[in-house]
Amino acid sequence: MPIVSALEQNPEIDGRQSEAAMLVRLGIIRGMSAHKMVFLPELTLKTGRRADLVALDDKGLIIIFEIKSSIADFQSDTKWNEYKPFCDKFYFATHPDVPQDIFPQTEGFILADKYGCEVIREAKEHKLSAPTRKAITLRFARTAARRIKRLTLQEQFSEHLE
Repeated sequence: MPIVSALEQNPEIDGRQSEAAMLVRLGIIRGMSAHKMVFLPELTLKTGRRADLVALDDKGLIIIFEIKSSIADFQSDTKWNEYKPFCDKFYFATHPDVPQDIFPQTEGFILADKYGCEVIREAKEHKLSAPTRKAITLRFARTAARRIKRLTLQEQFSEHLE
């Protein structure tokens, strides 16, 4: 009989992300942290769509990174336009083995590996309205707080099992 955990699984890793996508995500976080950004992977937006990686910078700008690990991954996903109303800047991000020319020239573009990233094309800034910014920032903060709580409970729970 399987053991059922009272605690939820890690929301940042749900089995849908490939190893290549996880390494791109790591590279973005490492590379863009120098720009005073904080990150939240797999943030569910008001529409129910989940953004691969959302960042909040020190000025309150909201940046979404759509990670594509292969040509097929890019070609099979058309929902990325639905993320743009929820951010000030939008970037595609991939690794060096994926051809750059498949990505729209109208969007920001980042190349990354597990060590860092390089902004190849800067994203255009589209300022969010104040109510939208507040709603997304609040969602970001509450989701981060829930994840910290979950990690704390997992840590405390595992201490009592030893």
